[in-house]
Amino acid sequence: MSIIDYSTNKNNNQNSNQDSSNKFTTSIMEKFGFHKVSNHPTSPSQPKIVHNISNQPHRQSSQHGQHSSPHHNFRKTLICANAPGNDVVTANLVAVNSKDFEGVPNKSPIILDGVFVYSIAKDDRMELGTIGLAGNMRPWGKWSLGQHIQVENYNIFQNGQQQQYLGAMDLSIDFRMKSRGNQNPINHEDLVNRFFSLYENQILQPTQTVVMEFNGTYFTVKVDQVQIIDVNTKDNLPSFKDSQDIETKGILIKSTDLQFYPAAESIINITNKQSLKSKIFGGNNSSHRHPRKKQIINPDFKLEDLGIGGLDSEFQDIFRRAFNSRILPVEIAQKLDYKHCKGLLLYGPPGTGKTLIARKLSKMLNGKEPKIVNGPEMLSKYVGASEENIRNLFKDAEAEYKLKGEDSDLHVIIFDELDSVFKQRGSGKSDGTGVGDNVVNQLLSKMDGVDQLNNILVIGMTNRLDLIDTALLRPGRFEIQIEIALPDEKGRKDIFLIHTKKLSENNLLTSDVNFEELAVLTKNFTGAEIEGLCNSAKSYAISRHTKKGSLAQIDSESISNMKITRNDFLLALNDIRPAFGTDEEDIGGLAKHGIIQFNSHISKIFEKGQSIIDVVRSSESETLRSILLYGPPGVGKSAIATTLALNSDFPFIKMLSAESLVGMNETRKIQEIDNIFRDVHKSPLNILVIDKIETIINYNPIGPRFSNDILQVLQVYLTKKPPKNRRLLIIATTSQYGVFRNMNLLDAFNDVIAVPPIRKIEEIAKVLDKLGFMTPNDRSEICNQLKDFDINIGVKSLIDVLMVGKYSKDSINEVVNNIVEKLNG
Repeated sequence: MSIIDYSTNKNNNQNSNQDSSNKFTTSIMEKFGFHKVSNHPTSPSQPKIVHNISNQPHRQSSQHGQHSSPHHNFRKTLICANAPGNDVVTANLVAVNSKDFEGVPNKSPIILDGVFVYSIAKDDRMELGTIGLAGNMRPWGKWSLGQHIQVENYNIFQNGQQQQYLGAMDLSIDFRMKSRGNQNPINHEDLVNRFFSLYENQILQPTQTVVMEFNGTYFTVKVDQVQIIDVNTKDNLPSFKDSQDIETKGILIKSTDLQFYPAAESIINITNKQSLKSKIFGGNNSSHRHPRKKQIINPDFKLEDLGIGGLDSEFQDIFRRAFNSRILPVEIAQKLDYKHCKGLLLYGPPGTGKTLIARKLSKMLNGKEPKIVNGPEMLSKYVGASEENIRNLFKDAEAEYKLKGEDSDLHVIIFDELDSVFKQRGSGKSDGTGVGDNVVNQLLSKMDGVDQLNNILVIGMTNRLDLIDTALLRPGRFEIQIEIALPDEKGRKDIFLIHTKKLSENNLLTSDVNFEELAVLTKNFTGAEIEGLCNSAKSYAISRHTKKGSLAQIDSESISNMKITRNDFLLALNDIRPAFGTDEEDIGGLAKHGIIQFNSHISKIFEKGQSIIDVVRSSESETLRSILLYGPPGVGKSAIATTLALNSDFPFIKMLSAESLVGMNETRKIQEIDNIFRDVHKSPLNILVIDKIETIINYNPIGPRFSNDILQVLQVYLTKKPPKNRRLLIIATTSQYGVFRNMNLLDAFNDVIAVPPIRKIEEIAKVLDKLGFMTPNDRSEICNQLKDFDINIGVKSLIDVLMVGKYSKDSINEVVNNIVEKLNG
């Protein structure tokens, strides 16, 4: 319904039209007798709503329902018969024999089969024990002639139920006999007056049909939607509730705002239609009206009901940008010239909840069931079939829009894996057959073509925004693009609470399970990975209750006492690893002996690196910084780079090395580099370590030769700013400083830092001491024998020699000889 009480509903948001809304609410309240809202609703001076339906409790009737007084309860079974005449049919009454209802006033309300409410017409044309139902009534309750119907008295105010009146109604109308239909103008106000004259004080409910006679012609009127006014609220102010539910019932009173509009495919011509709301907001009488639409968002909807954690802000964006224009009253939306959003695109890493959002939308939307399709399902091997599949998705929306125009319901179409079908046209990313281009063109025309549809919302989901045709991303198509990123610490805790809700309710968690701790330990986990972690923890708990010597038999005696402990979750962390972010085992392995600061220059490198990390972490402008560590092989560049990364506490650390690209051709390497740079933008703080960058570009000193395509890709990405609210630090290493200078690759880095080798005996001594190599005397002897040599060795090379000597139990002389070989090498 489009009549909304903005002032009394505390959950409604403020909006720019508050004054008009308050004016409308005040008028509605005055219209129903609330000229002055009082905290004392029982005050004699306060106007009351008048109707002729008793609100007194009923006394129990006799066993057979005979000799009932006006206040008797009764329950009886009657046989379904036809209505005795058109006078009863057009009055919307059910006919009964007066002897069956002695003592019951004429036109008293009754309820049939516990659902359908009518008023009775005592008519001696009816046989005893029968009830006369018109032809329009019997299909409503699925009754047939001769069928038994349970009949009871009905009191809309019974059981302490709050008083309910019809504040407004949407009624669809058509000729009873379509063959006699015509387009002669019918005055809307005359229809309203006729409806009141026939049915005032009756109890009506949605889906009910009424046969109404008007100017000698019979019409079928269907109650599509009602607005119920509750005058007994806690704050003593009337509240308004829209409903299309058959269980909703209300009393038609003189003040009810009635709105007639043509039924589907009807040629009826209703003129001069103007609702109370349009009179208050202003506007001319028009032959075209907008019926009150049901609320798109279920008014009882809460985010926590979706069972999706860590996405509150994303849902707020979706509501604000995709549904705001559709929940406004039509008149206000027209004055604002507010255009409906037709496309919403959700993108982000796999497992973050994009598809889950789509599945849960049906709970959020109070309308037609969304159509959910997987992108690849649209493709067919037959010519033209793929395009037809796209057209079929929009067929229902088109048919309703042609019939009802702006009055039609919202049709939601959800595309999963959008990038698999709607790739960039005319490029190598398409399928090469032309079918992909045609499918893109078909979707473009349906979303924002010549024949525009305003009753659609297409929601797409993708992991690869870059693959989608750019024409789909402009305003009018997928104009709203919302990133569903990795959950933050609070979001991860919320997801844990969702997936362990039943465990908590059933007291299956021990007191030592700390979800704040688990949220910290699961950096870069997606929602799907956290769900997998919870399942893995359950499996550890179950395994403790299997019978000894058996893997498949549960100990039924102990399983009843099973609980999931903190240790189960910690063990599960070894099973479930995040697909994105730090792989500390691989990265930490490059500095397995730690950093040995054998001279002051190493300390300065770490001080410089830490200052750059702090800049990236806190600066508003420096969201991208890059460091190049260069020096001869074996000086510890990789160890320094990975140690800086791990010590930064950045949540997302990724490594790009030649090892991860082994066996790939040039095209595949470029694609993998592209993927890695996209991955490092999935968290607010990101570090990318590029180890031995010269091997990545396939540099070979013989020639020299290298891959110019890979070099160009790196040059672009090294200087490409991360997305909004993302920060990236790149730490690269190389042994080919001169080559990089000739390639102009040095210009892509903000800071270029040299990593020196060991050049002094004192520095070798520090390494020996740090490693605890041999005895102090042995270490002194090694240094004494090396003092006559020109020292120039990388710390990594020296550590390799010492570790080999340690495990092979080499003598001092053998160790010295091995070091000298490295010096000469």
